Amino acid sequence: MKVESAIAQRISRDALISILLYVAPIALMFTTFYLTGYKPWQGSNELPFKAPGFLEDVFRNLSSWGLAAIVLGVGVIEFAVGLYENKWTKNERTLDIVCFVVPKLVVKPFVAYFGLQLMPYLLPAAKNIFEWVPFWWAFLIIAVADDLTQYWYHRIHHQLPWLWRFHRTHHSAPYMGMAMAGRQNIIYTIFFSQTYLTVALTYLGLGYAALFVKVVKSLITTGAHSSIPWDKPFYEIKWLNPIGWVLERLISTPATHYAHHADTADDGIGNYKGNFGNMFFVWDLIFGTGIITRKYPTSFGIKHYQEEEWYAQFLWPVFKSKKEGSELAANGPMVGDAVPETETVTLKQETANVAVA
Repeated sequence: MKVESAIAQRISRDALISILLYVAPIALMFTTFYLTGYKPWQGSNELPFKAPGFLEDVFRNLSSWGLAAIVLGVGVIEFAVGLYENKWTKNERTLDIVCFVVPKLVVKPFVAYFGLQLMPYLLPAAKNIFEWVPFWWAFLIIAVADDLTQYWYHRIHHQLPWLWRFHRTHHSAPYMGMAMAGRQNIIYTIFFSQTYLTVALTYLGLGYAALFVKVVKSLITTGAHSSIPWDKPFYEIKWLNPIGWVLERLISTPATHYAHHADTADDGIGNYKGNFGNMFFVWDLIFGTGIITRKYPTSFGIKHYQEEEWYAQFLWPVFKSKKEGSELAANGPMVGDAVPETETVTLKQETANVAVA
């Protein structure tokens, strides 16, 4: 109870700090307008560069089919270039592919299209109400709001045991790679904020900036899950060290995000109870949930992973696992993101028996 109380107090404190962080870019924007005398609401929020050919048609039709087309297109591209991992079992491969295809090619385009059809009924007077916001200010405001919200969504799924099983699928992968970047339980995906936020912002007139954030974030988060440690040269090449120092504190990199997927924290590298940042790692620094080691864990996943059936991992609690004692089985234990206490005791007993023998 004391541990739960401490977690609740810390979450409450950090939530107050988050409110200030949400407001900060908006306050900074209006302060800048006041000091410079700039009145952008007298103009419009156009993209500061012209998209070529068919892309321009897509952007012009954001309020109808454009957003759905972009979400679908980005999903197909990620699928085509990302699935290079050759160490899958059949179950892991099926799970990764299903977790990619259903959310990105079905759920998100569905939400994008029908969400934009629904918005005029929910907010009939709000269409394009914020189109005056300059592109780069809109980008900053949306990037902070989107990623800070995801940081919290991610964090509470680790810190509240009853939510952990909805996020467990992402951590069950015993490997890193772009193939598993979207590996999530369907409930976790459906309640994920980014698609809904993009839809709402597009209707409100901030579609260009919202989609730009979505693309940039997708590149960063996919790169952080990549099996290629692309950040390594920034630590090993001396003249790149200053860039690496800034980079690893600003955005998620393989070194910082691998730590989050490590199967242990005992080596001083893994930090699966922290390093929650998605696009920005800076949230972990602000809230004290991050560590930076510039090293890479040697093993990933969950130590008590039983390679539960792909359908149980993707569709729990609708479908349950047949693995006895699994968190995803019927009446399975709710253990949070740590090794279950019963398993720890069993391991200690087995070690003691071996020592005696």
